Amino acid sequence: MDKKENLLFIILGGFFITNALVAEFIAAKLFSLEKVFGMDPANLTLFGESGLAFNLTVGNLLWPMVFIMTDIINEYYGKKGVRILSYLTVGLISYAYLMVYLGIGAPPADFWIALFPHIQPDINTAFGTVFGMGLNIIIGSLIAFLVGQLLDVYVFHYLRRITGEKKLWLRATGSTLVSQIIDSFIVAFVAFYVLASPESRWSLPQVFAVATVGYLYKFIVAVVLTPALYLVHGLIDRFLGVERAQKLMQDAAQQS
Repeated sequence: MDKKENLLFIILGGFFITNALVAEFIAAKLFSLEKVFGMDPANLTLFGESGLAFNLTVGNLLWPMVFIMTDIINEYYGKKGVRILSYLTVGLISYAYLMVYLGIGAPPADFWIALFPHIQPDINTAFGTVFGMGLNIIIGSLIAFLVGQLLDVYVFHYLRRITGEKKLWLRATGSTLVSQIIDSFIVAFVAFYVLASPESRWSLPQVFAVATVGYLYKFIVAVVLTPALYLVHGLIDRFLGVERAQKLMQDAAQQS
């Protein structure tokens, strides 16, 4: 690869890793999707669980960018490119959480706590609560992310062999929709059923119900963001030149 192709990989990889890392760290906050649009809660009933609504982590605001980057990197750099970045991302997120937990365990300075008397019970507890997401959620999220990414790669190139260079929307959106089914259910199953303590463990119907609501959101976003794939493709064609971009895609397809 020449300098421009290497630079493009660094740029795409940077967005990929940054969005995944930030999504993990802001996932502690939940928000109501219905309230964003001024709507009442959906009040869905699934698998016998009632009163379900689109209460999502704010990390879900960034994951769609990871989906787009996955498909773009898949298209231009093939399975190898996505796998390298996926493994690297899991390693960096694990390292980041290790550093955060060391930070949480560090004894706070008395004057620092005194600077925020309005935060109850104290700023150190708030810091630990926000950044110290449960280990079961972290493990479940990382397993789901890695399995989802590897499945996305396989489905993407399976569809590419069928469609050739045409129908980018089909292989990109199709691979995302398939991989996110697995991602959504793995994270809920591992975090809230397998690794959860007996007193906080969800029932299997609750796991499936919450995972389904999360997947419905990802399904809608994946479809809505399909035009963004073509926009990014256009920008890459302008950056590399159409002939060089085509050559890169053909090489990625052959290697995959």
